Amino acid sequence: MSTIKSYKDLLIWQKGFQIVISTYKLTKDFPQEELYALTNQIKRASVSIPSNIAEGYGRNTDKSFGHFIDISRGSLYELETQLLIAKELEFIQDLDMFNHVISLINEESKMINAFYNSISKS
Repeated sequence: MSTIKSYKDLLIWQKGFQIVISTYKLTKDFPQEELYALTNQIKRASVSIPSNIAEGYGRNTDKSFGHFIDISRGSLYELETQLLIAKELEFIQDLDMFNHVISLINEESKMINAFYNSISKS
């Protein structure tokens, strides 16, 4: 971690941040009655991804960082599940944006797994 000057330099944080922005755009057209239900859950899960990466980075130990990376990975899978539910319920209007977010999630999953493996070896 010593060669990284900020959590914002981490590609996994940057990709997580992109997921948040894209997820907010995707959910803006969800039904109003879902605002405090599935929409809220989706937004919270997406925000949790880069937030836990940042928090883990701030803990300054690889073991603690790994723990927060695990939480971030869990939030990523939670988000994916919630988006699949929203799609099945036909809440998603923009299928291109949905596919884009799912693609970002798949990329982030691979990146998080590789990053976790690299810090757990040290």
